[in-house]
Amino acid sequence: MTLAFVAALGLNILVKLWLMTRQNQHVAQNRAEVPKNFANTITLDQHQKAADYTLAKSKVGLVDLILESIVMLGWTLLGGLEWLNQALLSWMGAGLTQELALMVSFMLIGGLISLPLSWYQTFVVEERFGFNKTTPQLWLIDMVKGLALGAILGLPLLALVLWLMEMGGQVWWIWAWGALVGFQLLMMWIAPNWLMPLFNKFTPLEDSQLIERITALMNKSGFKAKGFFVMDGSKRSAHSNAFFTGIGSSKRVVFFDTLLSQLSGDEMEAVLAHELGHFKHKHIIKMMFTSFALTLIGLALLGWLMTHSWFYTGLGVSPSVYASGAGQNNALALLLFMMVVPLVTFLSAPISSARSRKQEFEADAYAAHVSSASWLASALIKLYQDNASTLTPDPWFVKFYYSHPPASERLERMLA
Repeated sequence: MTLAFVAALGLNILVKLWLMTRQNQHVAQNRAEVPKNFANTITLDQHQKAADYTLAKSKVGLVDLILESIVMLGWTLLGGLEWLNQALLSWMGAGLTQELALMVSFMLIGGLISLPLSWYQTFVVEERFGFNKTTPQLWLIDMVKGLALGAILGLPLLALVLWLMEMGGQVWWIWAWGALVGFQLLMMWIAPNWLMPLFNKFTPLEDSQLIERITALMNKSGFKAKGFFVMDGSKRSAHSNAFFTGIGSSKRVVFFDTLLSQLSGDEMEAVLAHELGHFKHKHIIKMMFTSFALTLIGLALLGWLMTHSWFYTGLGVSPSVYASGAGQNNALALLLFMMVVPLVTFLSAPISSARSRKQEFEADAYAAHVSSASWLASALIKLYQDNASTLTPDPWFVKFYYSHPPASERLERMLA
């Protein structure tokens, strides 16, 4: 197990470094000239800003990769998780409380380690390129709110999963899966009205002409929403977006205030038509059921792995069965699994990314059909400008990381 883990970690690092290097070289080599298809719509200054922004984010990504790898080795083969688990056992004894403390301590330590890099990304990189609108005070308030919300909602769920792992027998993973699916559906239902307003202000859309246009568009698509809202995204960032949120009767259409200031009414209609394309093709439902299926498979795999001592010893910790015979430390197995799984799933990233890009093409085609391809193309060009998205990504980097097609491919197919 140790050799397999080291090999998987090493392969992940090498592949990610290779992709970063290719991306940086490709963006830098094409920095001096705007691609021909965009020569009339994107200025050289805008193109170079996007290139520089991409390279700056890549540097942060490199530091994050190195830090993440060191931390993973520290938790596993260097004994960090073993030490933390034994320390909490000595202090609290075995049981659900100790397992919860182990999970929470692990998450808090990981959060503290990543905090400086998050601060740098927000207040140095985003600030340098004019995207950051948040203040240190608001950044800290958001962090405190996130921690409080995680404690209120996450701890009961975590306790339930750990209890089911202990009391659910050999098929505990089926019960745990049901709990996780139910929790996710509940969050989708309550998020628009209860959770999201804790972080942003939502006000009803007041543009009557735009409301009339998008209502007609939604009726044509068979989509019903509780209302149209504007979110004060400019309070934190200059980036813009529009999205649907909620399920059933709680569905809302949300526009960033930055988006409303950037796009015309025609362009807003086309952007919403694209989002409705995802609804019409049932992309969200398909992705949800795929996620549920993968979660079930993952929990079943965990249920098998946690019964083998090599799963623990190979990752630098003592087997989870207590010497006292009091049971298993299920939190230990869960944490090890959470660290190992991304090393395997990353190599399948091109499959999920390709599927996502295909869905974006389908949504674009739907928007071109019910609205206008030229309006959507105009809106996308503005969004690429305002968000400083590079027009010249490396093809292999795209295969692994891009959930949306590159601008050139997207516009070429759209306008065809």
